[in-house]
Formats: sequence, C-alpha cells, structure tokens
Amino acid sequence: MIYMYSISLTPLNVDSIIQQISKAESLILSTHKQCDGDGLGAILALYHALKKSGKKVRCLTVDEVPKKYSYLEPAKHLEVFEGPHRPLEKTDLALIFDTNDHRLVEPLYAELQKKCGQILFIDHHPVLNHGPEPTLGSYIETRAASTGEIAYFIIKALGIRLDQRISESLYTSVAFDTQLFKFVKNSVNSHLIAADVLQYITNAQEIHRHLFATHTVEKVAFLAKVLGEIEYFGEKQIAILRLSSQDLVDHNLDMDDSRDVIDMLMNIQSLQAAALLREDGPNLFKMSLRSKGSMEILGVAEKFGGGGHLFAAGAPIEGPYEEIKSKVVKHLLARLDEIDDVKKPSQK
Repeated sequence: MIYMYSISLTPLNVDSIIQQISKAESLILSTHKQCDGDGLGAILALYHALKKSGKKVRCLTVDEVPKKYSYLEPAKHLEVFEGPHRPLEKTDLALIFDTNDHRLVEPLYAELQKKCGQILFIDHHPVLNHGPEPTLGSYIETRAASTGEIAYFIIKALGIRLDQRISESLYTSVAFDTQLFKFVKNSVNSHLIAADVLQYITNAQEIHRHLFATHTVEKVAFLAKVLGEIEYFGEKQIAILRLSSQDLVDHNLDMDDSRDVIDMLMNIQSLQAAALLREDGPNLFKMSLRSKGSMEILGVAEKFGGGGHLFAAGAPIEGPYEEIKSKVVKHLLARLDEIDDVKKPSQK
C-alpha cells in the first residue's frame, strides 16, 4: 500500500514587517559585522526582491565579506561601510538581519541612527537577558532555523516571484545556518524552503562547495597546527582552543575561517561543548562556543556580554588569556555538572 502525505510550510506571521516595508520608499539592508552566510544571504535575497518591486534599496555590510561568498557577487550588489562607499542619504527604513544587538553593527549603526527614519531588527536569536533591547517593532522569531527563513516569508508575503538570484541567496542562508539541514529546530520549513528555491538554482552543488569545502593547502596546514593545541577538561567532554588572528593572516585566511575550526572540534566523539578563543589583539579575544545540544551554552556567553543561540553562541572578551580560559572552563564545567545531575537517577 502506498501512503500519500501532505506536508506544508508553517508560515511565520510577518505582517508587521510587511507593513513597514510597504510604507517605505527607500531602504537600507544590513547584518552584523564579520557577516556569515545567513545574514548575507538574507539581505541579498531581500535586496534582489525589493529591486524587482521598484523600491530604492541599498545593501551595506559593516566590514568586508569573506571570500567564500564570492559566487553571490557581493561586490556588485553591496557596499562596505568600513571601505569605500557612497555617503549615507536620508532613508525611510533600515532592516538589520541576523542580530538583535546593535553593538554588533557598530560603527555603521550610529550612522543609520542619523540617517534612517526607522531601524528594525529581523532575527532568530533570543534577545539577551543582559544586553540592549531591540528597537520597537523589530521582528524576533526564535522558531526560525535561519534568518533566511524569515526573509523567504517576507518575500512571499510581498508577492514577489522568486528568481535565480533571490533563490541562490535564500539557499545560502538556509543551508549555511542549518549546516546543511543538521540544525532545523524540529521544523520542516528549512527543507521545504530549500525544495522551493532549488527549482530556480542550477548550481546547488557549487553553493555547497563554496560554503563547506573551503580547505586550501594553507588552511589544512593551519588546521594541523592549531588542532594539536587543544586542551581538554572534564574527562575530555570540554575542549578549549586558543587561536591567534595573526595565524590566520600568516596562512592567508579570513577571520571567517576560524568558524571551521570550532565546527571541527565538535566532531570529537567525547565532547559536549567547546570554546574557541580567537586573539584579535593584545588581551582582546573573540570567544565562540558550541554545544552538541544537551548542554545550553547561551547563558555562558551572556555572562561575558555576548549572545547567540542556545547551543552556538559567542562574546568579545578582554583580559589576560589564562584568566579568561579559567573563567570559561569554570562556567562550562558547571554546565556539565548540571546535565550530569539531570542524568542521575533520583534518590528515594
């Protein structure tokens, strides 16, 4: 017997955002500094869609776009605020994707405040317990597995037909932030959106290659060096790795390549969580945290003034490395003890 199933998207209610976009004649689209595939794909998808609808729209990133996204031709469609760019003009609406923390959009955010009538965040990360509030009217939907998912529903609600450029951007966003559909938040949306946009894409394999097969000879040499310096704690359930931004420069790599390092750490069988501490200057570190899912680490990031997802988060930290490492390990071991306590049978 053959069973027929009907599986539908669970639409997100984006009516409030649609109202603001519809009223605006001019828009600026942006995302957090050191942009990734999710935020970049979302803003480029909406950029191409709004251009088709006749809106005056402009894309601005805070800093340079990593080389791996060259297939989206960002140089043709967006400007870099910290590089050569046209002066910002008076604009009705700014939409900032993939963050709800304005600190991650500085120094561009300060300029947007001067030039834009309204600034809204569109994001799927939880709002920080101890951090700045998103602007009034922002759209935060933590059920979404990516901001590309939200961008998809915005484009659909605007009645704009998909095409190759829009679809490649949306697919980049969804595929990147779900890590090729490993993290979909128990929702069919990511898969069904992919199925929809793939009708307009002829090079899905090329997109996968650009996103996930980026290991040059120099990068492999770099990985061989740094992976030998991992420190383990808590019976090898916690891993800490220090990374120098100068090492990245010396191996002709982007800052974005440090993400691959922590993703590789999470393939270690015994690990529950890992912390990568990337040294960006004297006593200046960018901490990236990952968990396999049973151990919530967002709270650890928040203790250092950061944020992110429940199981993937980060924070900027200042101070001597050994002191920072000691504090991070202490917090992660405490979280490890909490999940161990839950696993223990209750005492009668």
